[in-house]
Parts: sequence; C-alpha cells; structure tokens
Amino acid sequence: MTDAQLTFRIRNLDFYYGNSLALSQISMEILPRRVTALIGPSGCGKSTFLRCLNRMNDTIPDTRIEGEVLLEGRDIYQEEMDLADLRQKVGMVFQKPNPFPKSVFDNVAYGPRVLNMVDNKVELTGLVEKSLRKAALWEIVKDQLDGDAFSLSLGQQQRLCIARVLAVEPEVILMDEPCSALDPIDTRKIEELIRELRERYTIVIVTHNMQQAARVSDSTGLFWLGELIEFNPTEKLFTNPDHELTESYITGRMG
Repeated sequence: MTDAQLTFRIRNLDFYYGNSLALSQISMEILPRRVTALIGPSGCGKSTFLRCLNRMNDTIPDTRIEGEVLLEGRDIYQEEMDLADLRQKVGMVFQKPNPFPKSVFDNVAYGPRVLNMVDNKVELTGLVEKSLRKAALWEIVKDQLDGDAFSLSLGQQQRLCIARVLAVEPEVILMDEPCSALDPIDTRKIEELIRELRERYTIVIVTHNMQQAARVSDSTGLFWLGELIEFNPTEKLFTNPDHELTESYITGRMG
C-alpha cells in the first residue's frame, strides 16, 4: 500500500527523554479500519509510542523525536502541522476515565463547540446523541443528559470519554489501556465496542492483557525495552511467532 493509503507509516522512529533513548528504530504500518494492539511489559515504551501518534509527548519537556510518522502520507512532525487538526483526526482515550466536571451532554458537546463544528443547538443535540449511540451509552443516559458525568459508573464514564472522542469525528482512536481500571463486565462491554468501532475507525490500543489483544485486534506488536520485537497479524503472533522472545513472553516464561 502507498503511504497515502495507510493510516500510519512509522519509519525508524527514535524517541528521547532528555539524553535517554526510550524508543529505538520503530518501524510499523497501521492499516485503516483495523485494530492494532501493542503489548509488552511495563515500561517497555508502548504508551510512549502511542503518544507519538498524536504528538501528546510534545507536552513533556526535554523530549525529542527522530524518524518519520506519516498520517495518510503526511509527516505529522512537520512544523506546519496544525496540532488541533491532528488531535481532532487522532483522538485519545486514556487509562482511567477522565470526564470533565460537567454534565453528560456538555462532555460530549465540548469538542464540537470548541471546533465550531455545528451551527445550532439542534445540530449539536443530534451530534451528541449520535456519538452516545456509537459508544453504546445512549439508552443508559438519554434521560440524564443534564446529570453530572461523575454520577456514572466507571465503565460508563469510559464509554462517555469514547463518545467525547467520537463527537469530533476522528479518523483514528488511540486507547491507552482503556480497561485497566474496569471490572470484567465493563471490560467486556468496551471490547465489544472496540469491535463495533473498527468498522468505521482505525484503532490502536495499548494493553497489558494479552488475552484482550488476542480477542480484539487484527495486528499485534510486541515492545521490549524500547524496541519493536515483532509486529504481525495477531493470530500468527500468538500461535506461530517469528521470534523466540515473543514466544517466551506470551507463554509467561519472560516478562
């Protein structure tokens, strides 16, 4: 596939915290409307890499990046890249639910208002409902849209955060261990939601749960000490990996 046909092409990416090399020579192709999972032990660079994809690491002092991150053929680290535009296209869901201290409605409406995406209240209301439906939350909250977002359960709060991302009509959704704070029932609901969303969006998920990666993803990458050890279709990586280290990690002998 050409660069423009791919969602992301990452070439020889190095990332530094000060003088410390955190990611070394990462190269990867991320296909559109697929789920890509990133696994590996804690501190191996998964989340750092994820934040490279929408330049969230720019907010951390004394960091730098070398190499290329192409989004549909365009280098997102070029000076002329509009960060607001980038983060609209590449939304992010964090490890712990982080709703704003606002109503359910205003959480979802926040992005469209800031970005002037709608012309009137009717359009905004429709967009909020559409986003909550996509996040499988509408039937639960439709009668409490004016209620405090923090009154929702943790799992519902995480789906609200997903609806907030969907409301700005992204192309990519980055998820940094989105189920780590949730119980098994809510985890299952988020996984079901991921499978539904992949029909419309490209999803990249960091997960510490290898079973989750196997359940929800099309491709999986194993990170180890800042390097991408293996990147393959998920079924191949888990059943017939190319590298001995991969097999040792997924069978529990290492990591």
